[in-house]
Amino acid sequence: MPDLDALRDEPFEPEVLHSEVGFEGVVWNVRDDRVRYGDGEIRRQYVAHTGAVAILALDDVGRVLLIQQYRHPIRHRDWELPAGLLDMPGEEPVEAARRELAEEADLVAAEWEPLVSSWTTPGGNDEVIHIFLATGISAAPSAHAREDEEADIRVEWVPLDEAVRAVLDGRMRNGILSIGVLAAAQRLRDRS
Repeated sequence: MPDLDALRDEPFEPEVLHSEVGFEGVVWNVRDDRVRYGDGEIRRQYVAHTGAVAILALDDVGRVLLIQQYRHPIRHRDWELPAGLLDMPGEEPVEAARRELAEEADLVAAEWEPLVSSWTTPGGNDEVIHIFLATGISAAPSAHAREDEEADIRVEWVPLDEAVRAVLDGRMRNGILSIGVLAAAQRLRDRS
């Protein structure tokens, strides 16, 4: 049996023969790369992503903050964790998480800890998202103005075990929400 503690993703850097921006977007670009792989060459196009953060805000009675907003690519108002881009130069992920919790939910947290990080769609983009567990939740000093998809965000506090059940039942399919609530449930089990 393999050493399960040694089981991990491994860096691998094949020679990039050519790389260019194939499409320049408003938020993200699409890169077009030719890479030497084995005895041949492969071509891959992918979204070059800034990275992101998400927040699993947990209140004192074990409820998780969920937000619902419209997502055009899937034509749904899906349930999500508060989240946002790492698009401020030099901003540390935890600081971006603090900013996003205030911007999307008008909340602040007294305690922050890394929960889990994940590549969201490694076959199609290079995004890594850092999910933080935030506790000691209170109202932010001021409300944040919202526009576009954020203008009609719905906010709900849901018992963590109910959010886990909704994920496992397939009623909530957002990947970041799924990873976050399952990781938080395991973290709390490990602590008790």
